[in-house]
Amino acid sequence: MSHHLFVDYSGIEAPPAAPGQFLLMDEPQHSRYRKPLVGKFTVRRMRLLTERVEQVTAEHLDAMEKAGPPVDLVTAFAKPIPAIMICELLGVPYEDRGSFQGNIDKFMDGETSDEDLIAAYTAVQRYLAELVAAKRANPTDDVLSDLTDSDLTDEELQGMALVLPAAGFDTTSNMLALGTFALLRYLSVATTFYRVALEDVDLGGVTIKAGTAVIASLNTANRDPERFADPHALDLRGEYSGHVAFGHGIHQCLGQQLARVEMRVAFPALVGRFPTLRPAVPPEEVALRPETADIYGVKSLPVTWDV
Repeated sequence: MSHHLFVDYSGIEAPPAAPGQFLLMDEPQHSRYRKPLVGKFTVRRMRLLTERVEQVTAEHLDAMEKAGPPVDLVTAFAKPIPAIMICELLGVPYEDRGSFQGNIDKFMDGETSDEDLIAAYTAVQRYLAELVAAKRANPTDDVLSDLTDSDLTDEELQGMALVLPAAGFDTTSNMLALGTFALLRYLSVATTFYRVALEDVDLGGVTIKAGTAVIASLNTANRDPERFADPHALDLRGEYSGHVAFGHGIHQCLGQQLARVEMRVAFPALVGRFPTLRPAVPPEEVALRPETADIYGVKSLPVTWDV
């Protein structure tokens, strides 16, 4: 284990996480926000959503077939499916979804200027504040409305409502596109996470002092030769249980069941509808997202098929 992965931040006071944004919190604050959401992302509820995912997927495959090749798989398929599902879970009205998704895109793509980034973030925060107020006044059949029955404040609900599209839209949309390019464990959309030790701990023969930040590389762990027999080979029939693409522990991806449903439906439907699907450009010309993006993926994926 390389010592350069450890950075000593002891003595530096980190700013507190914003209310509701539990991804950046430790216990007990973390559970206060996560626990009310856990029941909304159970395996059972995701099974009930499968039919809707199948419907949305089929609609976008129909549109691709009607348009004919070539198409950009990112805009035609990978982005709209998880975007629709997240908006429906939050109860975002149909007429608001275009601007809402566009602003989420801007502060997740890693290429937006600081000025536009601030403008997009401010617009999303303003919209979510209005959405929370609307759900309190007139609850509908969605996760955000369900949460208005809790003891969470409007500010906390707004923060939680920001976590869901930020963590569940950009990730899955990139996994659908990147996963079509090369599947699952082989390429991960979430590459690194940072954690700070709250006390001294021994890990892999190294003592990590309290206050030291640790950079965990998920994509490297997913190619661990001690865990996978041939870690750098893409074997679609391989057994990949134990991967950490969804994280691990108390911060393991809350929406992983929804992501799994979307991928289990979308990948087979895509290749089932277009069995001759292939890149419309040489693989080396596919534009990948910059390293500055929070989530790895492809910016566009031109594909074609035999008509």
